[in-house]
Amino acid sequence: MKVFVACFLVLSLCCGAWAQEEKPSAAPEILAKDMREEVLRTQATVKDMFGRQETKPLPITVYRPPGDGPYPLVVFNHGRATREKRASQGRYRPEAAARYLVAKGFVVLVPTRIGYWETYGNFDPENSACKSIEPMSLAVSEQVLATVEFAKTLPYVDASRWLVAGQSVGGLGTVATVGRAPAGLVGGINFSGGTGGNPDLNPGRPCNPGATTQYWGEIAKGAKVPMLWLYWENDKYWGPDLPKTWHKAWVDGGGEAVFSAFGPSGSNGHFGLNEDMDHWLPVADGFLGQLGFDQSAIVKAPPPSAFAAIDAAASVPVGTSGKAAYAKFLEMALPRAFAVSSKGGFGLARGDYAAGRALGNCQRYGNPCALYAADSDVVWKPQ
Repeated sequence: MKVFVACFLVLSLCCGAWAQEEKPSAAPEILAKDMREEVLRTQATVKDMFGRQETKPLPITVYRPPGDGPYPLVVFNHGRATREKRASQGRYRPEAAARYLVAKGFVVLVPTRIGYWETYGNFDPENSACKSIEPMSLAVSEQVLATVEFAKTLPYVDASRWLVAGQSVGGLGTVATVGRAPAGLVGGINFSGGTGGNPDLNPGRPCNPGATTQYWGEIAKGAKVPMLWLYWENDKYWGPDLPKTWHKAWVDGGGEAVFSAFGPSGSNGHFGLNEDMDHWLPVADGFLGQLGFDQSAIVKAPPPSAFAAIDAAASVPVGTSGKAAYAKFLEMALPRAFAVSSKGGFGLARGDYAAGRALGNCQRYGNPCALYAADSDVVWKPQ
C-alpha cells in the first residue's frame, strides 16, 4: 500500500516523509526533535573499481533516544538511485524506520555515503560497471566501519553491541559487512539488497546477477552473526526469484540468514522498507528480540475510548489549523490515524503503519503526543 503522510504544527508547518531514496523531499529541512536528529561528520577512505583511493568527508545523520545512554548502535545504509536520478539523491533520512529503532533503544547512525549528496561528483566508489561487485561492496562496508569507529567517540553509544542494516545497495553493503565479521557486530538486516537493477529499462532483470550469487557465497564463510533478509514479490529491481538464489548461496556458503518473502507492495516492492512497515516490522521485531533487544517499540492503536464521536471535530484538543487538518483526516480512506500533542500540535497519516506514522509526525517537533483517532474510532483519553 502506498504511503500518504502529512504532519502539521499549530504554526501550519508541514513536512513529507521520504517514500524512497530516489525522491528526497523538496520541503525545508526540519530536524526530528524527538529523536535529537543532527548531522555530524567524520572521514572515510575508499577505493573504486579501478583502485583509485580517496579520503572524503562522511556526513552521518544521528537519531537517538532520550537520556545519556550508552545505547547499542544500528548503522543504517541507503540505496543507490539510477544514474539519471543520483545527482538529486540528497541526505538520507529513514525517519519512520529510525523512530522504531530509537524506540527499541538504539542510537541510529545513517551515513550518506561518498558519491552522494555533498560528495556527489567525479569519484564514484560504488560504480561496478556490472562486473565484479566486490569493490562496491567493500566501499559501502568501509564506510559502515568508519561510522562505527566514529561512534566509539560518542559518549551515548555502546559500540560493543551494534547491528548493520540497509536497503538495496545498502543491503549489499550490509551483507558484505556481516561477511567481514567486525568486532561487536551482533546481527544484520538486509532490506531488498542487491545491485545492477534498472526498474525502468529491465524490470526484474538486473545485470550480472550471477556475480552477486558468487560473491555472497564466497564471503558467507566469514560470517559469524545471524541475519534477516527481507524481500518483496514485486521488486522491480530483482524480481521474486533472484533473491532466493542469493540467499541459498549465502546459506550454502556457511552464512546464517532467515529469508522473509512478502507479497506485492505498492507499484514496486523494492521500497517495502518505507511502504510496507505493517508487514516487516513484526518480523524484524522478532529477530531483534531473539538477539536480546526486546523493548516494545511497535505503535499500536489503543481501543476506542468513547471520548467523542469520530466526526465531532469540536472535541479534538487542537487549535484552528488542527481542526482544519482533522476535517481532512475525516475525508481520508482507511487505514488512517490522527495524533495530538500536549502543546496543541498534531500529526496525521493514511495508509501503511498509519498509527506509527501519525504519532511520529506529531512528536517529531519535540512535544509528547498521543493518538486521538484510528480508522473510525476515537481512542484518546484526557490525561
